[in-house]
Amino acid sequence: MESDDIKISRKKPIFPVSSALQKYLKTYQRDSKLPITYNDLLMFTESYPIMDKYGKDSLWEAPIYAAGQLNELHNGLKIIYANLKASGNLRIVQHKYIDRIEYCTFGNTNPFRIRIVNRLNDVYDYFYVKKADASRIYGLELEEILSPNQVNYLVDRETLIEEHIAGIPGDVFSKLYLHNPEYNPTRIAKEFVKFNERCLVMLLGDMRAYNFVVQITPDFDDIQFRIRAIDFDQQFYEGNIKVYLPQFFKENFPYVKMCMDQLTDKTYLQYQQEEKSSLLHRVRSERHRLTDLRDVSNQDVLTTAENIENLKQGMKAYFNDDMYLNCKTMTDIIELNIKNIIRQVKL
Repeated sequence: MESDDIKISRKKPIFPVSSALQKYLKTYQRDSKLPITYNDLLMFTESYPIMDKYGKDSLWEAPIYAAGQLNELHNGLKIIYANLKASGNLRIVQHKYIDRIEYCTFGNTNPFRIRIVNRLNDVYDYFYVKKADASRIYGLELEEILSPNQVNYLVDRETLIEEHIAGIPGDVFSKLYLHNPEYNPTRIAKEFVKFNERCLVMLLGDMRAYNFVVQITPDFDDIQFRIRAIDFDQQFYEGNIKVYLPQFFKENFPYVKMCMDQLTDKTYLQYQQEEKSSLLHRVRSERHRLTDLRDVSNQDVLTTAENIENLKQGMKAYFNDDMYLNCKTMTDIIELNIKNIIRQVKL
């Protein structure tokens, strides 16, 4: 379970959105003409650091804009929110105002986080404005198609708008809630097994605890849990297979230990198989969209030849399957993952 040998590119290159990907986004209603771009939000004169409730640097900054510029930005951001949430119907922002614009200096996409508030009842929401990165968009699409979760985002040329995914950050949950006596630890362990399986099939990397959230839903006689990815920067870029297996990150060891304590080999395999069956159902219901996505992503260069070669070797060894050596792209590896699931579930 050690992670010392897991090396992740801290500055993965931003891959531009190709014309083929733009066409795909338009087909599936992910494109939008936005009044404000990412570069517009970069036009601040200065900023000051934002501290968390414990007085530590949150790694977010509050940009300072000129007064006239700020009014234009706020109006544009409200229109963007209406596009994201209600297909552009401005009635939903009639009583809302932009409360905060925050800028993150950490990570690859340097996102802006926007807080929008309903002045009638003070209920607030967040959304994000980021640099459009093709690999991240592919990650969002695969999450939409292959996971049980829906993602909401829009793209306008070099600008990506993402809906906020609510939940308790995985690192916070492991420290404060993981051993809550009211929570069934087997249900949490089960969800981590399924999450681990999805990440490998989709080649979604770097799912350390702070890159996913835990959602809690009270049910009739128990509490349900779901682990959701919130960061898609490391979609099929790295060549080390361990990057795509959350179980190997030291930040996730509390979840791994809970799995070891709560699950037998038999129940572990059972939950793995359940997730594979769910994946197969999603593949069948979204096969046309998945085919379109495959055709587009196979035209893009989204990693290095060395990373592809390393991952092919890693997948071959992990699954004991020489077919991985025939893959030419990261997309080919995902497609083979899916084909293998289809074969296994049919057996």
